[in-house]
Amino acid sequence: MPADRIHLVRHGEVHNPERVLYGRLPGYRLSELGERMADAAAASHADHPPVKLFASPLQRTQESAAPWAERYGLEIVDNADLIEPANRFEGTNVRTAIRDPRSWPWLVNPWRPSWGEAFSSIATRMMRAVDTAWNSVDSGEVVLVSHQLPIWMVARTVAGQRLAHDPRARRCTLSSITSLERRDGRFVEVDYQEPARDLLAQSTDLGAV
Repeated sequence: MPADRIHLVRHGEVHNPERVLYGRLPGYRLSELGERMADAAAASHADHPPVKLFASPLQRTQESAAPWAERYGLEIVDNADLIEPANRFEGTNVRTAIRDPRSWPWLVNPWRPSWGEAFSSIATRMMRAVDTAWNSVDSGEVVLVSHQLPIWMVARTVAGQRLAHDPRARRCTLSSITSLERRDGRFVEVDYQEPARDLLAQSTDLGAV
């Protein structure tokens, strides 16, 4: 038998004083508040501890996976399929950058989107990561620590929704947990939790793709 349940966990708040879109740029670590968020996410599973742990290779996801590894005695297994999408606006303040005419060619097709990795590509690799996780154990629950857009692509895929969307409407807050099970040969969402809800009002969430 494969895994019982898959949990997609978003990283906590990132230290981002320049308020830029950090994307895949190196050196973006969790803030102190982000560390508390990551701890809250891991603590929320004390009654049903995971048996396997995967994470995106970026620093903020590795740091968000650390409390899970420490609390449940797990190794963090890197999976590049869980990584944040590349984005042409990395390192910039997006609100400022999109006013620059030199950026306008990147904005011609928001439904792909034209400024970064296609939604279909993100969904394909994320569903591959979910399937890998599901087959990685004989039973038990598996945690995948990833990023907002990749997790949202999974949520829309399993719900049978169009991948193109309004980024302002994503339901994937910092350190949230989106849970899946496999039923009748397909993955379905069975739960969504925000263990760090009490900390969200204090947080800044500007760096997601």
